[in-house]
Amino acid sequence: MTIVQLLPSLQDGGVERGTLEVAQALVERGHRSMVVSAGGRMVEQLHAEGSEHVNWSIGKKSLLTLRFIWKLRRLFRKRRVDVVHARSRLPAWIAWFALQGIPKKNRPHFVTTVHGLYSVGRYSAVMTKGERVIAVSETVKRYIKTNYPSVDVNRVRVIPRGVDLEMFPYDFTPSESWLQQWCDDFPQLDGKLVLTLPGRLTRLKGHHDFIDLIRCLKRKAIAVHGLIVGGEDPRRQAYAEELREKVVQRGLQEDVTFTGHRSDVREIYAISDAVFSLSTKPESFGRTTLEALSLGVPVFGYDHGGVGEILGRVYPQGRVVVGGVDDLCRLLANLRDGSLKRPSRHNYTLAHMLALTLALYEELAARP
Repeated sequence: MTIVQLLPSLQDGGVERGTLEVAQALVERGHRSMVVSAGGRMVEQLHAEGSEHVNWSIGKKSLLTLRFIWKLRRLFRKRRVDVVHARSRLPAWIAWFALQGIPKKNRPHFVTTVHGLYSVGRYSAVMTKGERVIAVSETVKRYIKTNYPSVDVNRVRVIPRGVDLEMFPYDFTPSESWLQQWCDDFPQLDGKLVLTLPGRLTRLKGHHDFIDLIRCLKRKAIAVHGLIVGGEDPRRQAYAEELREKVVQRGLQEDVTFTGHRSDVREIYAISDAVFSLSTKPESFGRTTLEALSLGVPVFGYDHGGVGEILGRVYPQGRVVVGGVDDLCRLLANLRDGSLKRPSRHNYTLAHMLALTLALYEELAARP
């Protein structure tokens, strides 16, 4: 098979990582893998793992982007592509128009993945035009059924994103050198209940609720320290300053640490007593939730969207009503007495996700 995946860029992010994971799996199984994007730091890895990259800005919102309709059409024909897989809205539109200009008997099959709970409208509807529409969670499948009722549900396949269990093994322990450096860098955590909220400093991620939780636990005389792990969005500096001011106003300067961007989140999850997902807006999937659970670390999150779905299957006691800071406070007050069990193992694995995705490609490629 020859498979082409399309997305805006390969700079960073979950969609980009998933693209590389599928590309590598295709190559390992003897198929030809191609990715079309505007490039980015992950292209080097893509090439090293045996895929081809076509550097076209198919995700740029400009009339000039329309020229790629004809370029993609020529590419699909020249390389005899079997399946075109669009992972973002504008690239999906460009690919869809390109495919319409190819006779049906020679036309590659079209697959889309709905990665997010997009704003509903004609622009987003392109993500439901695939012969097969991949939903990354049951939450996304319900979103499609509710907002695009004309879509045949038999075309929708739920393929949850998966965690590489070699990267996030159960009972993982950081190296001695990492632990020593961590203790040197963050001595204020010694002897404390360590609670971690990962994610960039953007609104709706629940930072205010997390700070309120730390304050509540402190009032119960619980030795606790909150870690806010994530970089600042350059466009939202005011929000980051707002959070720091709140920490000062609540008198929590010694109890909350902003770590900034970290590349060692696996190790940070592993030394945490609990990890949190407190987004006030439902998310399509909960990658950070799943990664922490894979390590055997308790995760507490608001019971909606993909996060609520994952917790319901893997760690039901971690679900809390949206905005339920007091409920979280009561739960966490019991964390040290052993009354809360650790998460069980789960089947949200990378291997499972790849097997389902490649089987879908093979199903379509076998059709006339």
